[in-house]
Amino acid sequence: MDAILQSHVQGPVLRPGSGFSERFSLITSSKLRGRDGVSRFGCPKSGACCVRRIRGGFVGVGSSSGLLELVPEIKKENLDFDLPLYDASKGVLVDLAVVGGGPAGLAVAQRVSEAGLTVCSIDPFPKVIWPNNYGVWVDEFEAMDLLDCLDTTWSGAVVFIDENKKKYLGRPYGRVNRKQLKSKMLLKCISNGVKFHQAKVIKVIHEESKSLIICNDGVMVQASVVLDATGFARCLVKYDKPYNPGYQVAYGILAEVEEHPFDVDKMVFMDWRDSHLKDDVELKERNARIPTFLYAMPFSSNRIFLEETSLVARPGLAMEDIRQRMIARLRHLGIKVKMIEEDERCVIPMGGPLPVLPQRVVGIGGTAGMVHPSTGYMVARTLAAAPVVADAIVSYLGSDNIIFGDGLSEKVWKDLWPINRRRQREFFCFGMDILLKLDLPGTRRFFDAFFDLEPRYWHGFLSSRLFLPELIVFGLSLFSHASNASRLEIMAKGTVPLVNMIGNLINDRED
Repeated sequence: MDAILQSHVQGPVLRPGSGFSERFSLITSSKLRGRDGVSRFGCPKSGACCVRRIRGGFVGVGSSSGLLELVPEIKKENLDFDLPLYDASKGVLVDLAVVGGGPAGLAVAQRVSEAGLTVCSIDPFPKVIWPNNYGVWVDEFEAMDLLDCLDTTWSGAVVFIDENKKKYLGRPYGRVNRKQLKSKMLLKCISNGVKFHQAKVIKVIHEESKSLIICNDGVMVQASVVLDATGFARCLVKYDKPYNPGYQVAYGILAEVEEHPFDVDKMVFMDWRDSHLKDDVELKERNARIPTFLYAMPFSSNRIFLEETSLVARPGLAMEDIRQRMIARLRHLGIKVKMIEEDERCVIPMGGPLPVLPQRVVGIGGTAGMVHPSTGYMVARTLAAAPVVADAIVSYLGSDNIIFGDGLSEKVWKDLWPINRRRQREFFCFGMDILLKLDLPGTRRFFDAFFDLEPRYWHGFLSSRLFLPELIVFGLSLFSHASNASRLEIMAKGTVPLVNMIGNLINDRED
């Protein structure tokens, strides 16, 4: 929920959170076929595959079934900035080369350059406004002094467990103003002396104390440290284990509607109701096996962001399946779409192995395995981690006893993924493995108990603030709040994942 407003945008839950754009072709990959053979979702959230399309104009339509007729054409929006360019002819060695111009990459570039080190940002489209809609908890952005980068906030959220039960979450939620956030970061980078190069990196050659970054335009950038911030493209960071993530998939629209039934003071965090499928037996059965929920941000009585989301599935659901469920839901709710401003389709890999630790190229965000394995959130988590990576680079590269090459990268990776963060991620992967096995009734029971916990537990889980000792207490509290049916389900479906988690925790020891 993090990333696409989702993500795109952060046990369990959450929307994309966090996502950075990747190639749209991933959506049609055979890896994203559902258990029923159909293909599936995407969401804002973080390094996932996320495509946003927008157009101007106004078209009226009286039925949600005409949704595709209103899908806008792809249009890239650029910021009006004069970026200082990297001069390859001088052959200057920079302290840091950041590959990827998403929130994570720019955040690190900004902080490292503030310390007086030289930085080059390499991205094919450095001035394009990020395509994802990012949704975040307000307290997360407040802690990072980014409240001015929220364009809309809600006093709280609501979760519809089923037709008869809903829960109110008294935690303010906000939508990121992606234009403001990128403008703010770019302006600070420019003022700090960051240089920009518009190209795609195709290869990196490592020497003892520096790396040579080869771009598709023939330009070579020399850097002491290389940071891969390319999201799930995993452009430069290496993995040595089979990549077997779950997938969060979502289809969303920012639309003008005649009206909608939601309270404009509350965002809809999750709506697990399925009464909209009562007349379609096949869709209802598919949803019962692998459920999807509605995530909605009402901006006014007739303007709203709506997104149908599959929390996590392996393989992922088909995008067309999710779109069909959304159309049925809108029709049932009486929502008539008049115009679509933005159309988003997102796929977010969740969980899976961490990259090789350590390795010469440093990573952050999706490429470094930082997506929340149980929720898909990443934006706030990544932005909070940016100072950790940046300060480590500054400390080890700018100190009197300068460290270069493999030794420097090793220390940065250790700061990014210390033992407590790795153990935390193991627990989150355990939560994802349970969620993968739950049908609609089981998912409802799970979240009924999850949001019945003390706020510090579900707040901390969703925002990656709980570490292993607290997560154990969280798990026991969740189990005590669960219904008898849910407890039996957790024991039956969680035993093997629990054993695997314990084994991984034992094998992963502090170096």
